Amino acid sequence: MIVEPIARVHSCFGEKFGVPRQPRLASASRASIELLPPVNVAEAVAGLEANSHIWVVFQFHCGAGRWSPKVRPPRLGGNRKLGVLATRSPFRPNHIGLSVVRLMEVRTVPKVELIIAGVDLVDGTPVVDIKPYIPYADAVVEARSTFADSAPALTPVTIPEHILAQARAYRDDWGTDLSRLIAQVLAQDPRPAYQQSEPGRLYGMKLCNFNLCWHYTEQGIEVVSLTEL
Repeated sequence: MIVEPIARVHSCFGEKFGVPRQPRLASASRASIELLPPVNVAEAVAGLEANSHIWVVFQFHCGAGRWSPKVRPPRLGGNRKLGVLATRSPFRPNHIGLSVVRLMEVRTVPKVELIIAGVDLVDGTPVVDIKPYIPYADAVVEARSTFADSAPALTPVTIPEHILAQARAYRDDWGTDLSRLIAQVLAQDPRPAYQQSEPGRLYGMKLCNFNLCWHYTEQGIEVVSLTEL
């Protein structure tokens, strides 16, 4: 079986650390999916704009490493193990991922690309398939997941006014609201689930061509700096 990438992701997330652990947890996140030859023709996406959401089938390419039959899901605090097929861990036999994202726009000039929102995809992610999300078939109201039955609790985030002003001045081709994105991403608490906060320790991630740095306080998370890369 030979599977070739049909597209490549250009994302606001420049590295694995800090990416939301599930799609749609940070609705302000933006990315584009650029189709590759021979699929990069307008005919391949004709009619896709009629859908509000799409499925993106992709390959984990950032340090997924070897697969493991048991993994430690963040929702279980990183201390309990489950079978890899009972989780969405990237440490899978074929490193295949599946995300449902919001389709914002279909562009065919100057290149064929899809602008998407609510993403959990790292910049450079190879895409192997794209399918429309069909609500009557894909939305299962009675579905359950006993260890992840609701979104995780949010952490309070403080952004100093001068950094807010800097973020609000940011513009890109995708319409990213950077100040809102920073708040949404950090509210998920990007630290590994097993790691405790250390006073004075500085954390950082690449976000929208910036280096975003923060630390933890008794009140939650405080943004320290936003430096252009």
